Amino acid sequence: MGDKPVHTTAKSWVDPSPWLPSQVPVSFLSTNGNTRQFDSTHGPLERAYPGPSTELLLTAYRKMVLGRRFDEQATTLARQGRLAVHPSSLGQEACQVGAALALRATDWLFPTYRDCVALVSRGIDPIEALTLLRGDAHCGYDPVLHRTAPQCTPLATHAAHATGLAHGERLKGTDTVALALVGDGATSEGDFHEALNLAGVLKAPVVFLVQNNGYAISVPLSEQCAAPSLAYKGIGYGIRAEQVDGNDAEAVLAVLTVAVEDARAGGGPWLVEAHTYRMGPHTSADDPSRYRTAAEADRWRERDPIDRLESALRERGLLTEADTKAAAAEAEVYAADIRERLATDPELALQNLCDHVFATPPPHLAAQGALLRTELESR
Repeated sequence: MGDKPVHTTAKSWVDPSPWLPSQVPVSFLSTNGNTRQFDSTHGPLERAYPGPSTELLLTAYRKMVLGRRFDEQATTLARQGRLAVHPSSLGQEACQVGAALALRATDWLFPTYRDCVALVSRGIDPIEALTLLRGDAHCGYDPVLHRTAPQCTPLATHAAHATGLAHGERLKGTDTVALALVGDGATSEGDFHEALNLAGVLKAPVVFLVQNNGYAISVPLSEQCAAPSLAYKGIGYGIRAEQVDGNDAEAVLAVLTVAVEDARAGGGPWLVEAHTYRMGPHTSADDPSRYRTAAEADRWRERDPIDRLESALRERGLLTEADTKAAAAEAEVYAADIRERLATDPELALQNLCDHVFATPPPHLAAQGALLRTELESR
């Protein structure tokens, strides 16, 4: 008997180049902020990343200065007990502001607990952005109004939500894009891989921005991933990937703008890894000196994202001393307003404890709420 034909559903060979990231992170600015002599094409497919407009760069600079002052003020408030905890994003401003500015008002942002700077850059009231960290409510802002999902504390669970929303919006016929912010630690979670796999299969218009700050709390990247870079995880799911200097605001804006608009146009999902550094502790309860050296932190401070962008804008004659002082003054007014509004204790109603847990409360929760209200009224 002759050999029987083998039936297979395996795909024929496909050129993997479209999914591979650039061999080195895309960067427009030198370490000290001076403009590099560069070609706007990077990567194996010679992808083009046009430089952002002057207006966008100036907006990014102002929002980064504002965001850093916000972060510093929030850190102080946590030390004073006005916030339960604060996960600082000091040093990651280019990633968070870049993510906010790359999106349209109709797009959706899916942030984590460390992404308050992205929230305020998107126009959310700073007190509402800090509500979760103050412990007053699960979310202080209206997600639908701001097209911003509640901040996610469990690692990577929101990545699947972003994929589902993006796919749902496409089914409705909109051109909405979802962007999920995740950390390097989240890339080791199963939810992250499930989200990428589903996004790749559905070709959902979603962008995953990994803020690789080198540590998953205290675990260095070298001890959780053996890949050349986290961006290479995209090829396993048929997702276009790129890696970018996350402390270069111009490069972050350039890459994210291309990724978001390509996803919007039907090009499918993107995975962008931003190489950055958390200059502060993991949270206000952490001591980073226990797991990283002062010399390492100093090297990254020399690549401060705000200093680099400011230097580049000054070199191009787009930013003056008066402009920098005006941005700093605006940030001080912003911080003073936060201090004043967080100086008083919130007025919380215990009878609302069972509210907003379910859209339609189940019988047992409704009974608990009624019992609570009866007990409070009897006091």
